[in-house]
Amino acid sequence: MEKLTKLPGPLTAGPFTIADARSLGVPRTRLRRSDVIHVSRGLYRPADWNFELETAARALAAASPGAWISHVTAARLRCQILPPWLSDSEELHLSKPRALPEIRRKGILGHTVLALDGEVETVDGIRISTRSRTWLDLALRLSLPELVCMGDELVRIPRLGLEGRSDPFATIDELRWMVGRHPNLQGIVRARAALDLMRVGSDSAPETLLRLAICDAGLPEPELQLRLRPDSPAAPTADLGYRRPRLAVQYDGGHHLLPAQIFSDRRRDKAFEAAGWTVLVLTKDDLADGFSGAVAKMKRILRTSYLSPPAAAGFSSAI
Repeated sequence: MEKLTKLPGPLTAGPFTIADARSLGVPRTRLRRSDVIHVSRGLYRPADWNFELETAARALAAASPGAWISHVTAARLRCQILPPWLSDSEELHLSKPRALPEIRRKGILGHTVLALDGEVETVDGIRISTRSRTWLDLALRLSLPELVCMGDELVRIPRLGLEGRSDPFATIDELRWMVGRHPNLQGIVRARAALDLMRVGSDSAPETLLRLAICDAGLPEPELQLRLRPDSPAAPTADLGYRRPRLAVQYDGGHHLLPAQIFSDRRRDKAFEAAGWTVLVLTKDDLADGFSGAVAKMKRILRTSYLSPPAAAGFSSAI
């Protein structure tokens, strides 16, 4: 019986191309053994390899000159906001220009698209759609609220000390300009609708969904990142709220359960309460019911407790 020679170390770590194998002196006949699986044209993987998205995407991009990683795969690689039903997706999406042959690879979702200058880039050796173009590509697949969540993440102002950057990934004007360059793209109507609903200031998908629920209920649009004292950069902020009726709304996600964060949150809320504000703290339980209960509570607060007669006139039609 012919002895089974081991694959070189670099080929055991994940998917690889036939060019990778040749560069390491591995003949094509060796790739027909049981410890190697033929994924698709020119692409192989070790039989005992456990799926890892970045490794798979890197090999796919290397095996597909002129094409690029896109859609859900691109969003996952960049840790962009996706709805829960897609957040763990192992789909592999590959886009190409019309000039290249149709993508026919087993297990690969291929797209033939028009990508203009600045919409595809190379990151860490992987050719991939930009964050903004990925958002646009997903306009056909995501619901309108999901697309707004993804867009709000692009345009939010980051915190330099926490994220190492001070500029947003994109501005609403930049996204609108990109959308204008693709008038015939599938999903373009939903992308335009999402742009009209996007706002700078939502720091998470639940905050965006809360804002949309508030507006859908007919309440006036709240102020985002509402600072207790507008003239003091060090003053505590609410995720959203209304200044005149002094209503501050906080959405506390999972990281707010850490002891240090609990202390910080309580100090934040006490500062608002000491200044005469009502503080409404929401959690994942409120998110689970689409914030319907929270919005109803906000309506009661705005109607009964914190609106002076002049302010009430402006809110009366909404509440």
